[in-house]
Amino acid sequence: MDVGLTVGDSLERTDRTIEGFEFAELSIGDSVDTDDIDVNRLEAILADAHADLCVHLPFKQVLVTPVPEINDAIVEYLTRLLEWAGSVGAQKAVLHGTARDPHDTDLRPLFADQLTRIATAADDAGVELVVENVGHQKRGVPLTVLGDLARETETAVCFDVGHAFMEDGDDGVERFCSRYGDLVSHLHVHDVRSRGDTHLPIGAGEVDYDIVSEHLAGFDGTVAVEVFTDDVALLRDTARRTKSALDLDS
Repeated sequence: MDVGLTVGDSLERTDRTIEGFEFAELSIGDSVDTDDIDVNRLEAILADAHADLCVHLPFKQVLVTPVPEINDAIVEYLTRLLEWAGSVGAQKAVLHGTARDPHDTDLRPLFADQLTRIATAADDAGVELVVENVGHQKRGVPLTVLGDLARETETAVCFDVGHAFMEDGDDGVERFCSRYGDLVSHLHVHDVRSRGDTHLPIGAGEVDYDIVSEHLAGFDGTVAVEVFTDDVALLRDTARRTKSALDLDS
């Protein structure tokens, strides 16, 4: 298992925080287009830290709409980003599981089709696509629906533990891990408080990580610490707690 760090779209933050982590998860396509990323600097930062690269595809871009032309454009756009990701050696690309109306059941076959097309583009680029649960957000597909669609399309999952807690508490974490844990290739770990605070260091919130331990002990995929701080000690502590929760060597 490799434990990495989400770094947003900032090479400066990557440089400040990545040491000691095994990969950086860099956000692309929202506020910073790939043409504006200094690839030489990115590669130098990662080389100095002996770290690999994953990417997070645009947060604001929905995956599916009712309009075929817009859906085609979404695939074309994400294909361009995936080709860039492949060109710089990214291992995985995280995609939010979103729809214009996530509760419109008529969109679900279209969601599956879009997901399949984007996963194919990722395969062609040499990158593994992982679809992330964001059901707590306005356009996020509900947890169980996302799991069913990922299984139907044979798409790997980025399971965000904190997002699942925000959507349906510890029951949501338990339900997803028990039903779809075999699909999880990538984890986002952070802590959450039910009053709405999120992306906290593990131990600062209310998530019962014993549930994760029960279902994902020995996990051999990739884990990204997604804690919104540049305090390296806190970031490393969450990495240590994650390894302990997953019953892996510290």
